[in-house]
Amino acid sequence: MSLSVRIEGELKEARLARDDARRDALALVLNALRGAEKELQRGLSDDEALQVLQRERKKRVEAIDAFEAAGRDEQADREEFELDVLEEFMPEPLSEDDLEEIIDDVIAEVGATSLRDLGRVMADVMPQVSGRTDGSVVSQLVREKLA
Repeated sequence: MSLSVRIEGELKEARLARDDARRDALALVLNALRGAEKELQRGLSDDEALQVLQRERKKRVEAIDAFEAAGRDEQADREEFELDVLEEFMPEPLSEDDLEEIIDDVIAEVGATSLRDLGRVMADVMPQVSGRTDGSVVSQLVREKLA
Protein backbone atom coordinates (compact mmCIF):
# COMPACT_ATOMS: atom_id res chain seq x y z
CA MET A 1 0.00 0.00 0.00
CA SER A 2 1.42 3.36 -1.00
CA LEU A 3 2.02 6.10 1.51
CA SER A 4 -0.61 8.38 -0.02
CA VAL A 5 -3.25 5.66 0.22
CA ARG A 6 -2.34 4.99 3.87
CA ILE A 7 -2.60 8.70 4.70
CA GLU A 8 -5.93 9.00 2.86
CA GLY A 9 -7.26 6.10 4.94
CA GLU A 10 -6.07 7.73 8.17
CA LEU A 11 -7.61 11.03 7.06
CA LYS A 12 -10.96 9.33 6.46
CA GLU A 13 -10.82 7.73 9.92
CA ALA A 14 -9.98 11.09 11.53
CA ARG A 15 -12.94 12.70 9.76
CA LEU A 16 -15.30 9.97 10.93
CA ALA A 17 -13.97 10.26 14.49
CA ARG A 18 -14.34 14.06 14.28
CA ASP A 19 -10.71 14.44 15.37
CA ASP A 20 -10.18 17.91 13.92
CA ALA A 21 -6.54 18.36 14.90
CA ARG A 22 -5.48 15.01 13.43
CA ARG A 23 -7.63 15.59 10.34
CA ASP A 24 -5.96 18.94 9.72
CA ALA A 25 -2.45 17.53 10.21
CA LEU A 26 -3.12 14.62 7.86
CA ALA A 27 -4.64 16.96 5.27
CA LEU A 28 -1.47 19.09 5.31
CA VAL A 29 0.71 16.01 4.75
CA LEU A 30 -1.52 14.71 1.99
CA ASN A 31 -1.55 18.12 0.29
CA ALA A 32 2.27 18.17 0.32
CA LEU A 33 2.33 14.73 -1.32
CA ARG A 34 -0.26 15.71 -3.92
CA GLY A 35 1.63 18.93 -4.65
CA ALA A 36 4.78 16.92 -5.34
CA GLU A 37 2.79 14.56 -7.59
CA LYS A 38 1.39 17.51 -9.50
CA GLU A 39 4.85 19.03 -9.86
CA LEU A 40 6.26 15.77 -11.25
CA GLN A 41 3.07 15.10 -13.24
CA ARG A 42 3.03 11.46 -12.08
CA GLY A 43 2.57 9.38 -8.97
CA LEU A 44 5.33 9.34 -6.37
CA SER A 45 7.50 6.34 -5.65
CA ASP A 46 7.86 5.40 -1.99
CA ASP A 47 11.32 6.99 -1.87
CA GLU A 48 10.01 10.23 -3.39
CA ALA A 49 7.09 10.28 -0.94
CA LEU A 50 9.56 9.75 1.89
CA GLN A 51 11.60 12.72 0.67
CA VAL A 52 8.48 14.88 0.74
CA LEU A 53 7.78 13.74 4.32
CA GLN A 54 11.37 14.55 5.27
CA ARG A 55 10.99 18.08 3.88
CA GLU A 56 7.73 18.51 5.78
CA ARG A 57 9.38 17.18 8.95
CA LYS A 58 12.21 19.68 8.59
CA LYS A 59 9.71 22.52 8.11
CA ARG A 60 7.89 21.52 11.30
CA VAL A 61 11.11 21.32 13.35
CA GLU A 62 12.18 24.78 12.13
CA ALA A 63 8.72 26.20 12.82
CA ILE A 64 8.71 24.76 16.35
CA ASP A 65 12.07 26.39 17.08
CA ALA A 66 10.92 29.73 15.66
CA PHE A 67 7.61 29.73 17.55
CA GLU A 68 9.28 28.77 20.83
CA ALA A 69 11.90 31.49 20.38
CA ALA A 70 9.10 34.00 19.81
CA GLY A 71 7.17 32.78 22.86
CA ARG A 72 4.25 31.53 20.77
CA ASP A 73 3.71 28.27 22.62
CA GLU A 74 0.26 27.53 21.20
CA GLN A 75 1.55 27.55 17.62
CA ALA A 76 4.63 25.54 18.67
CA ASP A 77 2.35 22.92 20.25
CA ARG A 78 0.29 22.69 17.04
CA GLU A 79 3.46 22.21 14.98
CA GLU A 80 4.66 19.52 17.42
CA PHE A 81 1.36 17.68 17.02
CA GLU A 82 1.70 17.85 13.23
CA LEU A 83 5.26 16.56 13.54
CA ASP A 84 4.08 13.62 15.66
CA VAL A 85 1.44 12.73 13.07
CA LEU A 86 3.99 13.05 10.28
CA GLU A 87 6.47 10.78 12.01
CA GLU A 88 3.87 7.99 12.17
CA PHE A 89 4.44 7.50 8.44
CA MET A 90 8.23 7.67 8.47
CA PRO A 91 10.49 4.65 8.94
CA GLU A 92 12.06 3.92 12.31
CA PRO A 93 15.15 6.15 12.82
CA LEU A 94 18.59 4.55 12.84
CA SER A 95 20.47 4.30 16.11
CA GLU A 96 23.82 6.06 16.24
CA ASP A 97 25.61 2.70 16.44
CA ASP A 98 23.87 1.42 13.30
CA LEU A 99 24.66 4.65 11.47
CA GLU A 100 28.34 4.48 12.48
CA GLU A 101 28.50 0.87 11.31
CA ILE A 102 27.09 1.83 7.88
CA ILE A 103 29.54 4.74 7.60
CA ASP A 104 32.51 2.57 8.63
CA ASP A 105 31.55 -0.08 6.06
CA VAL A 106 31.29 2.51 3.27
CA ILE A 107 34.60 4.16 4.23
CA ALA A 108 36.31 0.76 4.09
CA GLU A 109 34.57 -0.16 0.83
CA VAL A 110 35.46 3.11 -0.90
CA GLY A 111 38.94 3.26 0.62
CA ALA A 112 38.39 6.79 1.88
CA THR A 113 41.32 8.29 3.76
CA SER A 114 40.72 12.05 3.91
CA LEU A 115 38.06 14.74 3.72
CA ARG A 116 38.58 14.83 -0.05
CA ASP A 117 36.66 11.54 -0.17
CA LEU A 118 33.64 13.03 1.65
CA GLY A 119 31.50 13.23 -1.49
CA ARG A 120 32.10 9.59 -2.47
CA VAL A 121 31.34 8.37 1.05
CA MET A 122 28.18 10.50 1.34
CA ALA A 123 26.99 9.32 -2.09
CA ASP A 124 27.14 5.69 -0.90
CA VAL A 125 25.83 6.28 2.65
CA MET A 126 22.79 8.46 1.93
CA PRO A 127 20.79 5.91 -0.10
CA GLN A 128 21.23 3.40 2.73
CA VAL A 129 20.00 5.75 5.45
CA SER A 130 17.45 7.76 3.46
CA GLY A 131 14.47 8.75 5.57
CA ARG A 132 15.88 7.26 8.75
CA THR A 133 18.53 9.86 9.61
CA ASP A 134 19.02 13.54 8.91
CA GLY A 135 21.65 14.24 6.25
CA SER A 136 23.41 16.85 8.39
CA VAL A 137 23.96 14.25 11.13
CA VAL A 138 25.40 11.83 8.57
CA SER A 139 27.66 14.52 7.13
CA GLN A 140 28.96 15.46 10.57
CA LEU A 141 29.77 11.83 11.46
CA VAL A 142 31.50 11.21 8.13
CA ARG A 143 33.57 14.38 8.56
CA GLU A 144 34.62 13.29 12.06
CA LYS A 145 35.66 9.86 10.82
CA LEU A 146 37.60 11.20 7.86
CA ALA A 147 39.35 14.02 9.75
